[in-house]
Amino acid sequence: MLGIPRRYSHFVFGVIQSGLTCAIAAAIASYPFLSEGHFVRHWLQSWAVAWLLMLPVVVFAAPGIRKLTYALTRDESR
Repeated sequence: MLGIPRRYSHFVFGVIQSGLTCAIAAAIASYPFLSEGHFVRHWLQSWAVAWLLMLPVVVFAAPGIRKLTYALTRDESR
């Protein structure tokens, strides 16, 4: 493995999660180009733009989302 220190795990998670989510969304958006034979080109372009825009959002929003999640949920041991 890469051996990235665990304190950076939220960045690693953000890179993986945003890349996967953008890949799926771009594939769905590119589906109409399947019959025209331009699916792969359109998908790659759409994915790259979406990922570049979403990566900082995911990485910087994650701490706030985590805090909100904890505020909206309770410990099951109660």
